[in-house]
Amino acid sequence: MRTHGILILLVGIVTVLAVAGAGCTGTTTEPDYVVGIDGAYPPFSYVDKDGNAQGFDVDSMRWIAEKKGVTVTFMAVDWDAIIPTLQAGKIDMVYAGMSITPERQEKVNFSNPYWSVNQDVVAREDSNVTLDDVLAGKAIIGVQRGCTAALWIEENLVGNEKMPKDNLKYYPDTPAAVSDLEIGRIDAVMYDDVSIQDIIKDKPVKTIGSVETQEQEQFGVAIRKEDTALLEFMNEGIAELQADPYWEELKEKHNLK
Repeated sequence: MRTHGILILLVGIVTVLAVAGAGCTGTTTEPDYVVGIDGAYPPFSYVDKDGNAQGFDVDSMRWIAEKKGVTVTFMAVDWDAIIPTLQAGKIDMVYAGMSITPERQEKVNFSNPYWSVNQDVVAREDSNVTLDDVLAGKAIIGVQRGCTAALWIEENLVGNEKMPKDNLKYYPDTPAAVSDLEIGRIDAVMYDDVSIQDIIKDKPVKTIGSVETQEQEQFGVAIRKEDTALLEFMNEGIAELQADPYWEELKEKHNLK
């Protein structure tokens, strides 16, 4: 389980070298880009049991790196510390299902959007809690600290006094919230639709409804304000990926529609 401080883990080093001219030999170099990811956000980004970075976003970045002839490495960072880690220069971008929000845009620039999500709400299979109960503030709900589900509840339920502040419980990641849901410490969990369906697979947990945020909740790659060349580089790379047949292969591989 990750702590609330900055926890940085080097994972899944991928080397892609562009070789120019005859007689070149392989050399050890520093990575061109260090990519920050959420280590527990399947299917977009996660760290497997062997400590390797995996997921849709990770595979996307590897493809872009190979096509562009650069080297990349991946670093898992606590989600609520990932933008400060980017601003501190310890990573070069965040490519891990980060929703583009006005608050985040004040701190970083985002690439063009590449995915959209809604927010699913889940409860135990034997629970009578409904989505109406959650939206009326009658349930204790768990969220990953700093994620858009947390921000949505803070603004629309706690901020509007529909939900007591004590009914919102924060966790370092969503799998930890789902674990507490299973043992009855909380009544529901809210999180991005695709990822939470992956997290609750084979667990005694059911989806009780969704909050429609897809029109305004889109993923982008976060980049420091001053790194305008890198922003252009990533926009070009994402556009090339989405135009390539591999984009559809990636979606099928990670069960994304």
